[in-house]
Amino acid sequence: MLSNMATSLLKHKRITTTLAKAKALRTYVEPLITKSKTDSTHSRRTVFSYLKDKDAITILFREISEKVANRPGGYTRIIKLANRLGDNSEMAIIELVDYNEVYNKGEVKAEKKTTRRRASSKKKADTTESTEEVKLEEKSEDTTSEEEIPTTKVEESEKPESTEEK
Repeated sequence: MLSNMATSLLKHKRITTTLAKAKALRTYVEPLITKSKTDSTHSRRTVFSYLKDKDAITILFREISEKVANRPGGYTRIIKLANRLGDNSEMAIIELVDYNEVYNKGEVKAEKKTTRRRASSKKKADTTESTEEVKLEEKSEDTTSEEEIPTTKVEESEKPESTEEK
């Protein structure tokens, strides 16, 4: 039942179901979406063992994985609805977060994901050394160009003097 609901959610981006089923579906679908971030044969086969629907897998790995690439988790949203008339069970809509047009109108593009590692201080030191080297090279080029300018002026001033002496 959960695999059928997951394929419906991936194909339609939003489904209406009971609250208990929506909560169970969330724990079933979110790891699959996380697996879809790495598009490899192994991850495709792993997801296929859960879903068993080629169309849903192609949608998951092509469209959905691109939209959730920067999101660290929480790919689905559950919205509670009124109780069902027949048996008074709690109803809910489960939807993919990035496909809701109402909430995403004023969305700004997300920044790149940053990682916190201690080794990055070495990289920063290397980059500061390389930028210092570049600045030194630029300064040396500027000084050589300035040195050439006065020599050309001197040569120009010598030329007219030599013509006046004749």
